[in-house]
Amino acid sequence: MSFLQINIEKPVQYVSGGRFVTETPWTHSKRVIDSFQIIIGINETLYIEQEGTKYEVKPGETLLLFPDCMHQGYQICNRHVSFYWFHFLSSGISIQDKLDQEQVIKIRTEPESRKSIKDIFLPNYASPPAFQRLNILSNQLLHVDNANYFTRMSMDYLMTSLLIELSEQTISHSISTDVKDMHLSLNEIIEWTRINALEGISVGDVADKFCYHKDYLSRFFKKKTGKTLQEYIHVLRMSKAKELLIGTRLGVKDVANRVGISDEKYFMRLFKKYEKMTPTQYRRAFNKTHLNSK
Repeated sequence: MSFLQINIEKPVQYVSGGRFVTETPWTHSKRVIDSFQIIIGINETLYIEQEGTKYEVKPGETLLLFPDCMHQGYQICNRHVSFYWFHFLSSGISIQDKLDQEQVIKIRTEPESRKSIKDIFLPNYASPPAFQRLNILSNQLLHVDNANYFTRMSMDYLMTSLLIELSEQTISHSISTDVKDMHLSLNEIIEWTRINALEGISVGDVADKFCYHKDYLSRFFKKKTGKTLQEYIHVLRMSKAKELLIGTRLGVKDVANRVGISDEKYFMRLFKKYEKMTPTQYRRAFNKTHLNSK
């Protein structure tokens, strides 16, 4: 599988889109287009080939068609075949043969690094695990396209949001494990821990959730991510603590409680270990930030 890497410091340019529906057997016409096209299957199977490669786009699957490449139907589709189609343009594009797994895991386990990520990765053909979110975004985009908005920039941003969602699902799904690791789902562990990190969970709680001994789980996590599971929990808590210190007037004890640490002194030691300054010093470094109270 190849991936289209797109820099989205500026949104992609939305060209056109729609939802194709037919009541009779149908075959996609032969043509070459001058823009990218993303197809999202809704009902039945779309039989289409691009530059000689044949695809069966089933409901919930996506296919990326490239500009200046011939595509056509190669088999008659059943009646009621339906799919979303969206054309877009973008600069700052490159093709990758595969995702860098180490980079993906690094991004997923270091919240601060996500702020600097400017690229998304679109698969040429995929089965996104959360199709319903793509369905919602597709309907929103088509609604705005037909709502006669004052500016078409709204479609550019919504198209970009749709592509970001596809990229996120692709990246999450790409975090794979080996058979020898007993099929542990690293992505599930990362996401469950991220969602629950501020609830005071421990490594033992994560291990219990996934039915593994905590020592084994810690070794597995360290092997795959380069950091221990406990370190990952700490990173998540410190990231949220910094947000609260800058964006609220909560006291240090309250901030500690908000991130799942009941011992204020322990929280202060932990914060200094990771940020090389106390919570109070960190807040003072941003004391010129304006906070609205009304």
